[in-house]
Amino acid sequence: MSFILEPSDVIAVRDQPLMLDCQVQGEQPITITWRKNGLPLPFNPRVQVLENGTLLIHKFQKRREGTDADMGEYDCAAQNRYGLLVSRKAKVHLASLPKFHTHPVSMSVNEGGVARFQCQINGIPEATITWEKDKEPLNTSDSRYTLLPMGILQVTCVRRADTGIFRCVATNIANTRYSHEATLNVTGTYTTIYKEPVILSGPQNLTITVHQTAILECIATGNPRPIVSWSRLDGRSIGVEGIQVLGTGNLMISDVTLQHSGVYVCAANRPGTRMRRTALGRLVVQAPPEFLQWPQSVSRPAGGSAVFTCVAQGVPDPHLIWLKNGKVLMPGQTVKLTNNNR
Repeated sequence: MSFILEPSDVIAVRDQPLMLDCQVQGEQPITITWRKNGLPLPFNPRVQVLENGTLLIHKFQKRREGTDADMGEYDCAAQNRYGLLVSRKAKVHLASLPKFHTHPVSMSVNEGGVARFQCQINGIPEATITWEKDKEPLNTSDSRYTLLPMGILQVTCVRRADTGIFRCVATNIANTRYSHEATLNVTGTYTTIYKEPVILSGPQNLTITVHQTAILECIATGNPRPIVSWSRLDGRSIGVEGIQVLGTGNLMISDVTLQHSGVYVCAANRPGTRMRRTALGRLVVQAPPEFLQWPQSVSRPAGGSAVFTCVAQGVPDPHLIWLKNGKVLMPGQTVKLTNNNR
């Protein structure tokens, strides 16, 4: 008996149907049962186990009167005359989109300068961020507009025509929300008066997992317009593979590896001189834990001892816990255990 399909992590939408797979091949008859958070799934008219073992929740609920919500960890068990087979645990989260916790702020910018707006919102799943100007979708074909995935809008070489009301729009499968409105006022006229380079917003410390994409912000202003460049504090080369510059100086690193961890330096340079301003940001790349060696089964006489070895690696180093029959072992056990982290 073996699984053809096991349940997988999923994000459910409130009041919408949800299906969790559990399909098994083997000698019939096979009985499929489901558990939630380690307990047998109670009878519920909204919940149905289909003939192929799939669990169907007809109308997913956040919380019902007198009962728990449908969110949690689900697993299925298949049993025939040869034994019992238990699936992996699948986490079921509820899609949500709460209110913005950072809204764009109105600002005044001299013609030819730089404007920056930011909004932040935490959604499950992560929301898609777009921008509107005067309640119309922003013309993203204008190269002066740079939209960063973390809810940042940069406008370079600001013109009189950029004057208007901006707002942020966040969308995911749960909802669509609009931020507060922010006004961009364009003042004065473009001049050739010298202004030292200034970094309006530099890179922030960022922690991500391997294979994700890192975006380090750097936007600067000055007259003449400063040139933005990047380097590493340790002197190592940033490289070119997977590296892209967004807008006038934001650094994007695709498919990051552990070697990308380090402190990055953004420099705003005045053309033709050594005049520059710098800002630093630390990028920390983590790797999820994985086992390199599993403990092996052994046979020992009563009163004897056994040695089990478990080797795992990850960044940061994983913390290993030993369990016996599903329970955490306490100090004083007679079994000798060995942990090795790499």
